[in-house]
Amino acid sequence: MPEKKPRILQNGHDMAWSLIPLVLACLLIAAIASQCSFSPGGPKPGPIPSFDADAAFKYDSRELGFPIRQPEIPEGWTPNSGSRSIVSGDGGGDSSNIGFITEVGRYIQLTQSDATVEALVPFIAGEPRIQTGTEQIGGRTWDVFDDGDSEAIWISDFGDARVLVTGPAPAEDFTQLATAISGVEPLQR
Repeated sequence: MPEKKPRILQNGHDMAWSLIPLVLACLLIAAIASQCSFSPGGPKPGPIPSFDADAAFKYDSRELGFPIRQPEIPEGWTPNSGSRSIVSGDGGGDSSNIGFITEVGRYIQLTQSDATVEALVPFIAGEPRIQTGTEQIGGRTWDVFDDGDSEAIWISDFGDARVLVTGPAPAEDFTQLATAISGVEPLQR
């Protein structure tokens, strides 16, 4: 029976020859399971998930204790998500969130809430933020929270609710959405 090599004679070549069959077995299993693909140009964007924003706006207007506004969505934008959440803490409340994919493929979120600005901004941002400016759009003042390192947040107090816009979309898209919601009356309950 052959003896094992002394430890001093084992080197990287021995390890490589041991790993090659293991790597080949993993590749064979992945190929059989069809879980690998080769894409030389990088990943391709998939289809945008379908979401019925009209139904979500109407449902939230009936169920939540504050007025919900349904803006005219810019052409080429696709609603892709929606949720409701509870803003915790002092000044908290309910919130309605609808997400859109813009014409150029950027995400933007519209949040409407009865929470205060001081409670809503850190809830959406995940941390306290400092206001960096304002925008005048549609006769309303929008407080801007944009430190350049994270997603911008624009928020306006409509009296009966706060409306917030956020996401990685450019400022032009924020302006479009803020303009669209500024002149809209709340939906009937």
